Amino acid sequence: MSMEPIVLATANPHKVEELRAIFAGDGLAIVGLSELPGFPFPEPDETGATFEHNAAIKARAYALLTGRLCLADDSGIEVGVLSGAPGVISSHYSTDGRETGLTRDQRDQANNERLLRELDGVLPEQRTARFVCSMVLCRSVGKSTTEILATTSGEFQGRIGLPGDVPRGENGFGYDPLFLVPPQFNATSAQLSPERKNQLSHRAVAARAMAERIKVLLEQAAPH
Repeated sequence: MSMEPIVLATANPHKVEELRAIFAGDGLAIVGLSELPGFPFPEPDETGATFEHNAAIKARAYALLTGRLCLADDSGIEVGVLSGAPGVISSHYSTDGRETGLTRDQRDQANNERLLRELDGVLPEQRTARFVCSMVLCRSVGKSTTEILATTSGEFQGRIGLPGDVPRGENGFGYDPLFLVPPQFNATSAQLSPERKNQLSHRAVAARAMAERIKVLLEQAAPH
């Protein structure tokens, strides 16, 4: 395994910033796709039925494109009364998973508006939800083959707030402004400080587990 910075398979600056802060504590450096020569790269079709499958699709694709050790995550939100929706189409929920050329902020707003509409009339205690994250670490082996080195996952349990009370908060993205954090359920994930969010979030849980796996892999690869 190389000691050069690990490529994070996303151009989302929020995600890069969040994971860079989490991995920094373990001495692991992260670079986003937008920081690499050749950006923008062709995006793979995320056709997986699970977060882990989609993360693996991205990890394999960008490991081949960059020739670098690549870490991909796929994450989203699952709402109990919606039978787990939005699920794997969380990032494009307002368009049923289709890409329509909206900016990231426009897409987030449309997704949030749809989720609140679909929960209209549902009581607070029935609006349970969880953020889910799967991470996959992959490297290229030659020009056309990849090897998955590690897979981890994390969850963050909470509730979706009521319209008028949410959205609120400036420190998150996606569904963070809707997501009430337990046990008091009086603040959204977007109102948490970055430091607190990096202790609690689904992505933080998966990333901490991945950092441990990477350290083991590096120890195994080190000359003895």
